[in-house]
This record gives sequence, structure tokens and C-alpha cells, in this order.
Amino acid sequence: MAIQADSRGRFGQFGGQYIPETLMNAIIELDEAYKRYKDDPQFNRELEVLFNEYANRPSRLYYAGKMTEDLGGAKIYFKREDLNFTGAHKINNVLGQALLARKMGKTRLIAETGAGQHGVATATAAAYFGMECVVFMGKTDTERQALNVYKMKLLGATVVPVTSGTATLKDAVSEAFREWTSRIEDTHYCLGSVMGPHPFPTIVRDFQAVISRESRAQILEMEGRLPDAVLACVGGGSNAIGSFYHYIDDSDVQLIGCEAAGRGIDTFETAATISTGRLGIFHGMKSLFCQNEYGQIAPVYSISAGLDYPGIGPEHAYLNDIGRAQYVPVTDEEAVQAFEYTSAVEGIIPAIESSHAIAHAMKIAPGMDRDRILVVTVSGRGDKDCAAIARYRGINIAE
Repeated sequence: MAIQADSRGRFGQFGGQYIPETLMNAIIELDEAYKRYKDDPQFNRELEVLFNEYANRPSRLYYAGKMTEDLGGAKIYFKREDLNFTGAHKINNVLGQALLARKMGKTRLIAETGAGQHGVATATAAAYFGMECVVFMGKTDTERQALNVYKMKLLGATVVPVTSGTATLKDAVSEAFREWTSRIEDTHYCLGSVMGPHPFPTIVRDFQAVISRESRAQILEMEGRLPDAVLACVGGGSNAIGSFYHYIDDSDVQLIGCEAAGRGIDTFETAATISTGRLGIFHGMKSLFCQNEYGQIAPVYSISAGLDYPGIGPEHAYLNDIGRAQYVPVTDEEAVQAFEYTSAVEGIIPAIESSHAIAHAMKIAPGMDRDRILVVTVSGRGDKDCAAIARYRGINIAE
């Protein structure tokens, strides 16, 4: 089924385990535990109950009829991950990893977060399972996502502002790895995207694959056939790989990842890794990364705190390499316009991350025949982004 990492945790030339010796035992323990539980009927029954009764799955596949009519061209469907408990796709992976951590006897969860949705989801799961929780978040992101910081603290988590580097997502990841190294006995690092050393890209992908498993069945029921294209925003790439996975073997379904171009791929203020990155090693994996002329990881920028990561998960790099998926850059302005348009036309306020994918759907749908179908993953809701988008438009409002 679809694509799997090889025995060394590689997707083609991408992936692997580039980690310090002090973490190897923790990685081996995690890999062995996941192999033991991933096909265990009791584990999967418990996870299904959590998905359905706690996280509000299955999420709806919604026909965006007004948007379709207004734009002309292809039918547009939204996979509504914004309707999940905690407001984003992040809960899918977190519930799976938290359940796995509990089976492993861990009592403490740590996590990184950018936009705060993964941090909120991890804090939520920790509260549910009665576990300690520490979330690392770039200081810049704590300021632009203050509401989610408050939510994490309300849920009992300790939020650690990271001031190193650019004080954004990549620096939060680095700090979380350092913390895990110092305390592996009782701690599980609940990594939030399809990145890092093997087996994290596979684990996160498998828990997020519920998105495409559901959407594939839903579109067949609603339209009697598969979509022509599936679109999702891409930072590290968890919602996108989850949206793509069960369509990978369907060669007629185009897979389109929408990256954060920031102020443009012809500037230094971008986070579009596929468009501007090169092969490198960072955060435990070999993949594509935005780098400077000396091969150092470059500072990146996006209006979206959840997409301003300087790399991309190894499975996405591989899908791009073999031509199975296409990755396109979407600028801040295009994403903001999609955020505003979707809110006004469909009455749905999407996360600014998701708005990157909606923006590309708005671009391509009018040129397609009316019997064509696009499925766009709305990875999260945009409550958290309203103050930031208002500021972008020159309006100051209270958080």
C-alpha cells in the first residue's frame, strides 16, 4: 500500500536517523513499541474510540457550493479538519502518540509548536491521560499566537519560550530534542510533523492518514468517483501527507502541496522548501532544507507560524523527487486573500495555514471543467489568526 520507508527509515535518499548517541536508545525503544502496537487490535480499538468520541471524527467532507459557483469551473470540497476537537488536524497524531507513550510507560509529554495548534493538542492529550506536559515555542510565535499559549497553560502545560536563533518553529524543535536527550526515561517527545529521525515520519504519517482514508470513502459516496486533485498546505507536512496517503496508489489523482512562499520565492523572506531548498541534514533527517550559500540552515519567513519551517518531511521530498506529488509556492498576500474570501463566501474562517491550499484551489479551479473535482484539506480553523490577519491589513484589535 502506497509508500513505506525501507529498513533504514529512508524514502529513497531521504530520511534516516541522524541523531546523537544519547538519543539512539530512545529511538530504538520508540521504533520497537510502534512496531508492536501499530497492528495491535486492542490499541487500534482504543485509538478509534478516542478519534470518534473525543476528537469528533470522522470529520465532514463539505461541498463548498457557493465558492464553486462563484469561481466557476471545478467542484470544490473541503475536508473539514477544522471541526476536530482543538480545532485542527493535530489531534489525530497527538492522540495516537500519547496512547503509544502510555503503553510504553511514559508519564511526561514534550512537544514543539509553531502556530500553537500542536501544542494545544498535546496539552489536551496530556490532561486527558493525566501526564505532565512541556511545550517549546519560539518567543516570536508566543507573541503572535498568544491565545494558544493561554490555552496550553489553561490545560496544565508548561510553555517554554525559545529565544535562540529566529525564535520560531525550527528553534522550538531543536530545544525539544535537547530536552528529550536529558530525560528519556519517563518522557516521550510528541513530534508534531512528518519530520525528524525515523520512525517519526512514519508514525505521524500513519496517525494522520485517517484524513485521506475518510475523504476517499466520503468522495466515492458523494460523487461516485475519486477527485481529480487533492490539495493541502505544507510546512513539515503532516496534514498534507495525511491528506495524500490513501490516494498515492491512485495515479489519476493529482497531489498538490502548497508551501508558504512568504513575500515571494525570489526573496529571502520565504519558507517554500521544495521551490528554494537543497539537500541537507537537520533535525535528525536527510531532506530538502532552505540553506544559505555556506550550507547553513537559513532563516525563513511566513505570515503563518505553522508553515515557517526551513525543511520538509522526507516522504514529501521523495514524492516530489519521483514526480508523484507537485509542490507550489503561495505568498502571504494570496493566503490572506483566500482567508478573507472563504470567510465571506462560505462562512468558514480557515487557518492561515489552510488558506495557502485554498488560495491555490482558487487559482486553478476556474480553468477546469465543471465536472472536475478538487478536495482541499482545511487543516485548522482560523480563530487563532484573526488578530494577526487584522494587523496585516493595518487594523489593531484585541487578541
